[in-house]
Amino acid sequence: MTRTAGRAGSAPRSVDVARLAGVSQKTVSRVLNGERYVSDDVRRRVLAAAGELGYRLNGAARALASGRTRSIGVVTLGTALYGPASLLIGVERAARDAGYALRVVNTLEGDPGGVAGAVESLLEQGVDGIVVSEPIDEGPVSLTVDVPVLVLGAPAAFGGARTLAAGVGAELLARAATGHLLDLGHATVHHLAGPQRWFAARDRLAGWRGVLAARGIEEPAVLQGDWSAASGYAVGRELAARRDCTAVFAANDDMAIGVVRALTEAGLSVPDDVSVVGFDDIPVAAYVTPPLTTVRQPFDAVAREGLRLLVRAIEKPDTDLPPPADPPVDLVVRASTAPPRRVVGSLPLPAPGA
Repeated sequence: MTRTAGRAGSAPRSVDVARLAGVSQKTVSRVLNGERYVSDDVRRRVLAAAGELGYRLNGAARALASGRTRSIGVVTLGTALYGPASLLIGVERAARDAGYALRVVNTLEGDPGGVAGAVESLLEQGVDGIVVSEPIDEGPVSLTVDVPVLVLGAPAAFGGARTLAAGVGAELLARAATGHLLDLGHATVHHLAGPQRWFAARDRLAGWRGVLAARGIEEPAVLQGDWSAASGYAVGRELAARRDCTAVFAANDDMAIGVVRALTEAGLSVPDDVSVVGFDDIPVAAYVTPPLTTVRQPFDAVAREGLRLLVRAIEKPDTDLPPPADPPVDLVVRASTAPPRRVVGSLPLPAPGA
């Protein structure tokens, strides 16, 4: 390919890309807009020419021509907690792969009008669709939206053009965690729940509760933390004093790590005396002592599936959408769980601190 310069001192234009690639301007437009029915060879030539010339498609011009900005708005809680942050990263990757830019608006916990205000802000920016990844129940959202909306991990609460939902499968994962402990032979499973204003905490509680009910097991009193290791540690000190506790399912890994620390300090062995399962599979879970059994949330898979549906709703508004595929259930078994070595109530346990 022989390079042909554009106008001296000017930015390259699509006509320059077409001349260098040996195709028409229309073909350049089709390639750079991601349209189908372009051969792989032609696509490679156009992209190579665009890269050589440093050409980028003018987003404003494309928006005027298509009526779309190729941008997706995201409403999400402003938090560094592992789950919401990981889901946002997955959404960003999936949107970029689909050729869309993200515009993110963070909400604050305790602001009942935060979601509606964030959505209105994104609509004013002309986004083609909206992702709501809001993990906390701040009350009903009274809002009609005229672009497709994808709701991740929470009940859909919008009226308007098209509202789609894709869950992270938290209830299914909680069932797998609870079932794993019961299958090991534990008589019951205690649950350290997250704060119940969070939809994810409710789903994990429902999964734990559903497995116990299905097996005819009376559920122990629910204990609650705030997602932090410190709250897990406090609850772990309570559990260490109980003779009937041989298995604990914590609603996230941080709280599970706190539980393990408290049990160990009380002279109990994890997993010989008490088995512990977490939730999320945070990066450190494999490196604590003992390595933590947990369930891995499929953030990337959920984001890809949700964005696939949202982009299809944006680009083909008159077509029916298939239901979202169920996310995978990934139980990661490590050294923090084992069959119980004692019958509940048969032998005294060491006193905390002994």
